[in-house]
Amino acid sequence: HVQLVESGGGSVQAGESLRLSCAASKYIHNTHTVTWSRQGPGTEREGVAAIYSGDGSAIYSDSAKGRFTISQDNAKNTLTLHMNSLKPEDTAMYFCAARPCDMPSYIYWGQGTQVTVS
Repeated sequence: HVQLVESGGGSVQAGESLRLSCAASKYIHNTHTVTWSRQGPGTEREGVAAIYSGDGSAIYSDSAKGRFTISQDNAKNTLTLHMNSLKPEDTAMYFCAARPCDMPSYIYWGQGTQVTVS
């Protein structure tokens, strides 16, 4: 069983930056696909960025591409999302999640961290 805890959210002005962190209770890199997603008020959850197990390739949503960077710190068992040039539409609850490479759905979720951009 893997526990995930997000941190780093807060309230910022448009154009500023934030770094979100997701701490895992144990090492999951290379065996799990990990992702950041978000859900704003009245919106469906959408994927923001992910790192695939195996080749370690990263993908980004169109809105995140060029502004956000996802990375892993294996030594600290953390997943990080660097967010630059934040916009009001980035306001949402951000979640990290993980799934075993051989499963179709994410089974490990954090409680989320709120990001508010004004």
